[in-house]
Amino acid sequence: MSPALPEGALRALGRTEGDADTLGLLVRDQDTRRFVLLRALLDAAAQAPGTVCPPELRHRVAADWALLEAADHADRAAARSVLLYPLVGPWALRCLHGLTGAAPGPELRTDLDHLGALAVAAAIRARLSFTARLTTRGPVLSLPTVGALDVRPGVVHISSGKGELTLRQAGAAEIVVRLDSGTARPGDPRWRSTRTLPPLLPGAAPVPMDDLDPYRTAGGSPEPHGLSAAVRVGGPGRRSWAQAWEGVAAQLRTGGHQRLTEAAVLLRCLVPLAPPPGSGRAGGSAAHCSGTRRDAFGAVLSSPPATPAHFASTLVHELQHTKIAALSAMTPLHHEGPDARYFAPWRPDPRPFDGLLQGAVSHAALADYWQRCALGADRADQRDLAWSEHARRREQVGAVLPVLAGSGALTPEGRVIVNELISLYHRLAEFPPPTGHQARARAYVRTARVIWQQRKDSKRL
Repeated sequence: MSPALPEGALRALGRTEGDADTLGLLVRDQDTRRFVLLRALLDAAAQAPGTVCPPELRHRVAADWALLEAADHADRAAARSVLLYPLVGPWALRCLHGLTGAAPGPELRTDLDHLGALAVAAAIRARLSFTARLTTRGPVLSLPTVGALDVRPGVVHISSGKGELTLRQAGAAEIVVRLDSGTARPGDPRWRSTRTLPPLLPGAAPVPMDDLDPYRTAGGSPEPHGLSAAVRVGGPGRRSWAQAWEGVAAQLRTGGHQRLTEAAVLLRCLVPLAPPPGSGRAGGSAAHCSGTRRDAFGAVLSSPPATPAHFASTLVHELQHTKIAALSAMTPLHHEGPDARYFAPWRPDPRPFDGLLQGAVSHAALADYWQRCALGADRADQRDLAWSEHARRREQVGAVLPVLAGSGALTPEGRVIVNELISLYHRLAEFPPPTGHQARARAYVRTARVIWQQRKDSKRL
């Protein structure tokens, strides 16, 4: 077993669980990887040829890094809340690829300019007095975790001191934003503070609902992955999200004590997506899409949830992907290749083995969550919905367990995960759903397999 992860912790993750200490191991490893990535970026900028990173840009990177170090020295926790913010990961990877690639694209300078925005955000959160000069090439200047300013492309001068943030740009009236404990309060319509959702547990941090960060879908459009586009959330949308969020903690608690723990420990930001086709203008139906990104640990991308129960189920589902991806970074779970050739009843397209394993863990967690919701429901309609969801998720997991268990490419750690997954699958049978739900779930999976096989056969012709 991996020396960094005790067997008990590994077994808990295989059961889709994990207490705060186990989850903390994943968090610390991911945080360490972020610092290594940032160090690699700084070194790459220093070593890149002048054609890639000209001297003036290299000097700008060094100055921005110095401000980051000053913020870290003044208030380490505040500064690192910016450096470890999930959406810094996609930005850092883009910069590193641009600095080390054979042909850096024209966006590299824009990407490196964003380091200044990160440094300013960290300095604001650390309550430093400072002056800075940022360059923006678009209509919005984003300060991650703090807010965003509508601007014209060009230079923006920023100063902070005496509880105020002042932003100036030639040809425009200056903006003064009041600061409170390192966060900004709006005082001008051109400024939008990053919105947050209340903590899930007492003492935990608020959860940013980030519709401002320019790197929230960096690395390509989300549409090819079955996701809607990232959107700005207006007043009515904010109220809908807030109302759904109010019931999430209670729903997670009903769905298992570990569900609330994993959300409080792992969730670092929500990125709102547009409602998918078929969900209506307000996203009020059950039609929904969500996802996570390996390069943005702690971020969940989601379209508007229909109900608190569905909002909670989205977190349960996506945070399993977060856990297994982080675990896989610590220790390999298998040696299968990347070929997409496996049937997964939750997807219309073939999946690679890694996607099959992650999907099985996520759907097993959903089966467990919905079963607990069904057993704890007071109303018949809530109970009926929960049993329906449970039966389908468990049947989907059962359809792929033989493939996972029969793989000769599992590592010892991967074998523990799959064995615990099998144990969970059988434990869920102790409280079976009503017969009608079970029959419909089996028919659903059989139909999904037939359709998948037909598509597979048609591609051979």
